[in-house]
Amino acid sequence: MNFKAVIFDLDGTLVDSIEDIAESMNRVLFENHFPKHSLAAYKTFVGRGLLNLTRVSLPATAQDEKTVLACYGRMLEVYNDHCTEKTKPYDGIIPLLDELKSQGVKLAVFSNKADKFTKKIVQALMPGYFDIVIGMTTEELKKPNPACALKISEHLGVRPENIVYLGDTGIDMQTAKNAEMYGVGALWGFRTKEELSSAGAGVVLSHPLDLIGLQL
Repeated sequence: MNFKAVIFDLDGTLVDSIEDIAESMNRVLFENHFPKHSLAAYKTFVGRGLLNLTRVSLPATAQDEKTVLACYGRMLEVYNDHCTEKTKPYDGIIPLLDELKSQGVKLAVFSNKADKFTKKIVQALMPGYFDIVIGMTTEELKKPNPACALKISEHLGVRPENIVYLGDTGIDMQTAKNAEMYGVGALWGFRTKEELSSAGAGVVLSHPLDLIGLQL
């Protein structure tokens, strides 16, 4: 292990949050008399933030901006009350964080989830591990835009080429590439090995603790 910092994606990488996301969005859909979706479907919807998730969850005939924004606002309300109800760190994540901290590796979180929820979940489930936690405040800064990843690099005082970006989606791997960091795919998350590899993952891991032996 010769990297100096790790930036983690949140959903599908650090935490399994799909049930809270799905149940919250399905409640909004039910309230508006729209069809609900399965957990499997939501695994394909996540990754681009809750606004995009709201949009793609709505029927094609109900994706006008007024309906999307109204449902998005309601989604934020519902999810705020339930975002840590069933969400939990994946097996191996806490031991991984403990080992990385013990070795002096700097740790950060960068998510396309709204900044408010990103910080709330990290503080509730993994307090004290991360040097910086960043979620989305504007659509323009969403991954794969590397701006926030590079901001984290500067904050940590670690050059991008010495940073691992660990995530479970192609968007995460694109972000790593755009920031000139080393993209590592998380197979325990929401997407496939094919998606991660085709998006430029340097390596794909089956379990969080596999990161410990990684040599760049």
